[in-house]
Amino acid sequence: MEHINSLKQPSHIALVLRAKRIVDLIGAAVGMLILAMVFPFIALAIKWDSAGPIFYRQLRVGVSMPDRMTLIYVLKFRTMVSDAESVKGAQWATKDDPRITRVGRFLRKSRLDELPQFINVLAGDMSLIGPRPERPDFYQNLESNIPFFTERTYGVLPGITGLAQVNQGYDACIEDVRSKVGFDHGYALSLMSFRTWILTDVSIIFKTLSVMVNGRGQ
Repeated sequence: MEHINSLKQPSHIALVLRAKRIVDLIGAAVGMLILAMVFPFIALAIKWDSAGPIFYRQLRVGVSMPDRMTLIYVLKFRTMVSDAESVKGAQWATKDDPRITRVGRFLRKSRLDELPQFINVLAGDMSLIGPRPERPDFYQNLESNIPFFTERTYGVLPGITGLAQVNQGYDACIEDVRSKVGFDHGYALSLMSFRTWILTDVSIIFKTLSVMVNGRGQ
């Protein structure tokens, strides 16, 4: 979080970001307790369902700064066959993607596959709430085709969930990402004051829980 606070920001925004980081640490600590309780069951289900590791590490673009973009490794429970991208390379998951395992489909619909990302939050690479971290494989194409795409993570950590994620869901094409950019910039604007930040984050948390309970993930 230090590299974000080092950006020259108005003092009230810097205070919001510091408060947001404290909430992240508390929330991630609680999340790690939940992860510890469900891990044995999820791990056994993944190993029973398909061959391969329990966790899946994927390179993503993190927070953007004036002189560079950071790269992070996002940690998730594996939801696809272990050689999912060995033939066609990086590609977006589709609604009925055959690469997704049976257990993986449940984990994605319930968003339980995201639980290991609490480790990313504790490490300071991610926030509980923020823009979706995009894959470098798609980044150049998205930046070329979507105005202000790069700016969506300027000084804002990517999140496990976020305003765009709860309002639209997973990305399947460039058009999906294009419609999300407005949500991401809208979330950045909510960090302008404590009141708008708290109201926005509380709303996102309740919507995220609704997505999980109703299995509206993909």
